Amino acid sequence: MALREFFIERDIPDVGSLEREQLRGAAAKSNEVLRQLGPDIQWLESFVAPNKTFCVYLAKDEDIIRRHAEISGFPATKITEVRKMIDPSTEQAA
Repeated sequence: MALREFFIERDIPDVGSLEREQLRGAAAKSNEVLRQLGPDIQWLESFVAPNKTFCVYLAKDEDIIRRHAEISGFPATKITEVRKMIDPSTEQAA
């Protein structure tokens, strides 16, 4: 089964004020849970805002993302599947 791309919005108060070591610890916890869950979920990157993170994951479905959130303790406030992607080059003819 091919993995699908998802954006996960996580409401985490004051996450934007965390120090580098605290973010490193959060990444380690997330990676530990990802290893437990196996190849059906992959973390690509996260963007940290003042009170939220916006994460990009590849996953087989929303359920495994919710399991990751439950086990890791990082909320999955909103999960959105990415259907297509566009960028500035989209206007060019194929």
